[in-house]
Amino acid sequence: MTDEKMDETKKKTKKTAECCGFPVSIFFIVVNEFCERFSYYGMRAVLVLYFRYFLLWDDDLATSIYHAFVALCYLTPIMGAIIADSWLGKFKTIIYLSVVYAVGQVVMAVSTIHDITDTDRDGTPNNFTLHIALSMLGLILIALGTGGIKPCVAAFGGDQFQEHQSRQLNTFFSVFYLCINGGSLLSTLITPVLRAQECGIHTQQQCYPLAFGVPAALMVVSLVVFISGSGMYVKTDPEGNIIWAVCKCIGFAIKNRFRHRSSAHPKREHWMDWANEKYDKLLIAQVKMVLKVLFLYIPLPMFWTLFDQKGSRWTLQATTMSGDFRAFILQPDQMQTVNPILILTMVPIMDRIIFPLIKKCGLDFSPLKRMTVGMLFAAMAFVCAALVQIEIDKTLPDFPSSSESQLKVVNMFNSSLNVTISHKDTLLIDSLESSAGYVTLDHQEITVSLNSSGITKNFSLIAGGRQTLIIPSDPSVMYLKEDIKSKPREGRNAVRFVNGWTAVLNITNLESNLEPTVISNYSLVAQGTRKFVLSNGAQSCEFSQTFGFGSSYTFLIPSTLFSTDCKSIKAVEDIQPNSVHMALQIPQYFLITTGEVLFSVTGLQFSYSQAPKNMKSVLQAGWLCTNAVGNIIVLIVAELGKLPKQWAEYLLFASLLVAVSVIFSVMAYFYTYIDPAEVEAQIRSELGFEPEEEKKKETLEMEDKDKDQQNEQEVKQTKI
Repeated sequence: MTDEKMDETKKKTKKTAECCGFPVSIFFIVVNEFCERFSYYGMRAVLVLYFRYFLLWDDDLATSIYHAFVALCYLTPIMGAIIADSWLGKFKTIIYLSVVYAVGQVVMAVSTIHDITDTDRDGTPNNFTLHIALSMLGLILIALGTGGIKPCVAAFGGDQFQEHQSRQLNTFFSVFYLCINGGSLLSTLITPVLRAQECGIHTQQQCYPLAFGVPAALMVVSLVVFISGSGMYVKTDPEGNIIWAVCKCIGFAIKNRFRHRSSAHPKREHWMDWANEKYDKLLIAQVKMVLKVLFLYIPLPMFWTLFDQKGSRWTLQATTMSGDFRAFILQPDQMQTVNPILILTMVPIMDRIIFPLIKKCGLDFSPLKRMTVGMLFAAMAFVCAALVQIEIDKTLPDFPSSSESQLKVVNMFNSSLNVTISHKDTLLIDSLESSAGYVTLDHQEITVSLNSSGITKNFSLIAGGRQTLIIPSDPSVMYLKEDIKSKPREGRNAVRFVNGWTAVLNITNLESNLEPTVISNYSLVAQGTRKFVLSNGAQSCEFSQTFGFGSSYTFLIPSTLFSTDCKSIKAVEDIQPNSVHMALQIPQYFLITTGEVLFSVTGLQFSYSQAPKNMKSVLQAGWLCTNAVGNIIVLIVAELGKLPKQWAEYLLFASLLVAVSVIFSVMAYFYTYIDPAEVEAQIRSELGFEPEEEKKKETLEMEDKDKDQQNEQEVKQTKI
């Protein structure tokens, strides 16, 4: 940077308005970050449930697309850093990519809106092509936006401070960190509540347009706030991208070594020394230090493979559990809030109590050892998840295999019946009752005989399906109705009615009137006490039922309905409600968060301490890439693993991480800690820099001073 440019920057800084010692422009940056993080984490909190229950993808596909999106979010920061440092500068990069980001959020919200004429009875769209296309477009734009601005916003905030404001700079990064976690915490609490609301003009359904619309609105607010402070910002010009310079140096070394592979050139101490012909010794030494740390990064993606499943597999696991905490009802996607709550609590506890206590005990708990222990905590978290899944599996219904069929019989006749199914044991079913559970059959062609009346009828069952045989008031017209063969989605409850009354009934929550001797389609209702009003002209009555999570009921309406004021309605439980409580997930969240504190925060501290000052951005890019690769591993396992039991997949991931942690501990054992400043000073001494030349070199490095202070603080930004 020339003296004129340095003077110009100082002038701009002096003109910047201040309040309580802080640049006023910081207010806009902090609010921008809070809104952006709210937008991102709010959208991500409900994303896997949107895939699973709106687009109706299976668990594996929903998990795969979720992690593909997260991986892209951690790859695009490299693009954002290159654009900001080499072309547009941080300010313009934030503006342009925030526009892309906001458009992506709006597109994502629009993708959840559908024409009511193109839906099934519970409001789910039948034609998914447009919804899927818009969703994928929106997610790509969001990934480009959130990833692209990730390396720019914090650095841009650091640019607003002068050299004498180091204390204020530290305070800024602390507030910045709180905004990240505050936005994450609030959005993860709020957007699942918005999703759980029932909305719609013609039919009531889960309100995904609202759940995605609020984050979209917050992103627009974030952009408007940031632009509003434009006249107050200190804006630096692009200064060249060190990542690109490192890549070119490495590329030249490899190319030069390959070119001389068969010649009689003397062997060089390190393969990077083949870059000596073009690059100076100091840069090569700095690249060597960076590569030494990047080598240690190789096993790290496995940690992120487990960690980021909080938002996918663990959320899907929560949908099969009970969220009734008595004082409040917790939605499955709200369990993710345990992580930011714990991280805000545990970081200061670890820094101020646990680590000093370990040091006082004389134990060597070096950064690489902390990271290894963090991996083991994450593995234990998945062992806990497997144990919880085993408990859940015990409570799940015994659904039929693809070659079997299951049949339940409901008697709406006015007296008891003896029902024989294909010469099996005879079932005695009282009036207005059902058979005790489902009968499992290994063939689909059956004969049903009513021994008391001599009526016999043949039926064809659905292979791999569940069906209910309805015996109405006229047994000769008995008929089959298909049942659901999985837990109701999102922890809701499936209900339907069998009309045994002699006339048409209107029932609240049903789209059309229910004819006599007819069974309705399923309607989904939320947890809690629900009231149903049954009416026919001037006659009406009301009854209520208390629902848990994930149950299915068939309500039998007798012919004496209005004379008994709805009290004679019988509830038949087809699928029992979830009985395993979401509180059992807290230990696995505690363990994974402990692992995050030990692994992620420590990993950043170690990386920055072992890298030259001007190479910290390179390591930041490498660190983010480990997260991206970890999510890609989840994608591969989800699509190719296809393990029959979910608990087995959890144990597989835990075992893989334990194996990787052993490998990492061996690599850490042979690692030698260095002081990059001392190494650089030694290289400069070997190069024979004169004092004047050294002074010039230091002057050139002054332009990165604020950026270096900021990088040291970025250790706190684990949750960006």
